[in-house]
Amino acid sequence: MEFGQGAYVNSSYTISRTASTASIPGEYRLREEEPENVKKVNNLQNGDPIKIGIWSSTPSLDQNGNKYLPNDLASSSDHKPPKRDNWTNDIEFLMSCIALSVGLGNVWRFPFTALDNGGGAFVIPYLIVLFLVGKPVYYMEMLLGQFSSRGCVKVYDFSPIMRGVGYGQVLATGIVTTYYATLMALTLRYFIDSFHPLLPWSYCRQEWGELCIDSELNHKQHTSSADVKTTSAEFYFINIILREKSSIDDGIGYPNWTLALTLALSWLIISLIMIKGVRSSGKASYFLAVFPYCIMLVLLVRSLTLPGAFDGVLYFLRPQWNKLLDPKVWYAAVTQVFFSLAICFGNIIIDCTIITTLDTFTSLLSGIIIFGILGNLAYESKTSDIKSVVKGGPGLAFISYPDAIAKFTFLPQIFSVLFFLMLFVLGIGSNVGMASCLMTVIKDRFIHTKHWIIVICIAVTCYCWGLVYITPGGQFILNLLDFYGASFVALVLAIFELLAVGWIYGKCLKN
Repeated sequence: MEFGQGAYVNSSYTISRTASTASIPGEYRLREEEPENVKKVNNLQNGDPIKIGIWSSTPSLDQNGNKYLPNDLASSSDHKPPKRDNWTNDIEFLMSCIALSVGLGNVWRFPFTALDNGGGAFVIPYLIVLFLVGKPVYYMEMLLGQFSSRGCVKVYDFSPIMRGVGYGQVLATGIVTTYYATLMALTLRYFIDSFHPLLPWSYCRQEWGELCIDSELNHKQHTSSADVKTTSAEFYFINIILREKSSIDDGIGYPNWTLALTLALSWLIISLIMIKGVRSSGKASYFLAVFPYCIMLVLLVRSLTLPGAFDGVLYFLRPQWNKLLDPKVWYAAVTQVFFSLAICFGNIIIDCTIITTLDTFTSLLSGIIIFGILGNLAYESKTSDIKSVVKGGPGLAFISYPDAIAKFTFLPQIFSVLFFLMLFVLGIGSNVGMASCLMTVIKDRFIHTKHWIIVICIAVTCYCWGLVYITPGGQFILNLLDFYGASFVALVLAIFELLAVGWIYGKCLKN
């Protein structure tokens, strides 16, 4: 691409004449990250083009005969931006992408979304959307990141008018990062409680009254559904863990100090992994990506051996064809694909295929495990309505699962420790990836700020934001932001991102 004197193309890739070499006519530097981008043009004749990277210009002569570039392409910066960190090898990059994409959304969000939208009737649209939309968009975003080495804001320099999409992605990523960390805090609290000789959510307290029934009771002891109002697992989650309010008319209240400590510990672990950049997070990705599958295989075997598990799995895989005409099902499928793959939150083809396929496999595997447990819950409750035994959103992981684990007859503490450790590791993998996206955007803007300072700023800011979610009324805020700040906004951002890349850049910009 060639442009004439005075033209302005892109502020992020400008050619500058440094102050240290200002007395040497014709020496210019491209404000990029590689030292070989310093170019000598002393011997060029007037009118010869200077070509550096993908940018070029034509030098002119001043009144003293010195060569110079157009003023609006010049910069007086004396500093050279730091070099962007690179992955040590392709495996670390692949593992990090897997750790980011395969997260909490696969374990508690996907199964409940499937349950709410007809089981197999949701799985079919999900797979269709995955192959027609999810894989291509994921591939496109990997290409943008790999070949621009920029964050989700600076990458829109190819179409500055659409840069707001990048800022929207930053906001969405920040929202998801903060409440994922909150889920990690809840998981860590349950993980610690799992070491009690008797699981604390498996039995009722006296103050909970007669409406409570022990979660550890089996079907022989189970009373009729008319007598059973709430399980001890649900009472424990609402009254002990969250101390949840029935409404927020009088405010959200103050943060729970125990959850504030576990939230701080969660961000401390995330910060330690990120502190060395991709050198530390890349090494940690091996564990973060592989360990959850070891735990899931153990839980898969256990869940499929529970009484009634087959009915739950059958409900998950058997489609309800009449729901395929419901727009809500397709909307849920699209938003779940974007959320699960971390699309629009910020040998490429092979990597893309592996990651998206593994993400789908994990979602289906989680679905089989969870619906097997739900089938057992329905069996124990003597009901055929599987949907009636599960709580949605955060309750799916922190009410139904503990309730099911409490019914295990053989060392339920072991399964509880493994399950919540798996959830915590999944949360770390996702949060490290999303926080790294935020860091890239900040480093693109403040190029000389030290890496560890940015890590601390992100951790402290997100921690303070997350304190809102662990107040007695915090779950109302979390559910609100989950819908509008994560699911819905991902779909909107995806539409504008495709317009920016495919239409504005791909069609309207002729050069």
